[in-house]
Amino acid sequence: MRKLRARSLSVSEARQMLRGHELDSATIDEVIEDFGRRGYLDDAALAEVLVTSGVERKGQGRVALSRALAQRGIPREVIDLALDELPDDDDERALEFARSKARSLARLDHDTALRRLMGQLSRRGYNGSTAMKAAKTALQEATFGRGTSGVRFVDSD
Repeated sequence: MRKLRARSLSVSEARQMLRGHELDSATIDEVIEDFGRRGYLDDAALAEVLVTSGVERKGQGRVALSRALAQRGIPREVIDLALDELPDDDDERALEFARSKARSLARLDHDTALRRLMGQLSRRGYNGSTAMKAAKTALQEATFGRGTSGVRFVDSD
């Protein structure tokens, strides 16, 4: 109960925590079933909260969200249902994140800025094509109106 007060647990995490207290499997199953009936353990509700948090606070894409839920021991079918509830706006979220980072990378040469921004987007779980499109668009917007280098050639005639 103390663990549940500190942080919501998946059924898998609760089972693992109870094993650490050297309980037999029948007792563990009873506790898990009781906690499920009381609403203390609900993988679907936990997945929904984690997906919402990952999208709103961390700007994560589907890949990162799926990985995070799987690491918490949430079953694949529950993960798929939670991700199906997401609007199909990975492209928009990736572009929004890329825009927020592109301004700080605009001082770098284009290839370096693109590589770094792609890495940041990939770590947040955006697939390669989504990350590339968002990074290119954001960098183009950040550098629009200024030359690609600081070098100017002046005619001295």
